[in-house]
Amino acid sequence: MAAEISINDRFINATNEIRKITKRPSDEELLTLYAFFKQATEGDVTGSRPKLLDLKGRAKYDAWAKQKGNPISLMHEEYIKYVDMLIGKYA
Repeated sequence: MAAEISINDRFINATNEIRKITKRPSDEELLTLYAFFKQATEGDVTGSRPKLLDLKGRAKYDAWAKQKGNPISLMHEEYIKYVDMLIGKYA
């Protein structure tokens, strides 16, 4: 009987696998992926929202802030599922 792979190992594998896709996901998909990863690795967003002219920084901050309160274990699962979806769509 094969040993079950831990959620942490599956998460690490997903972070490696997503780098292998051949087409670029949409900006919205990349923001979701970023938010899931940050919430899974760091927890709730910290710091101040970037200034008005930092559009990229604000978008990333806002995407991450939408995940506030979600437990790290849940975000590991969500990240893995999202990576699987993106690989199916763009690989």
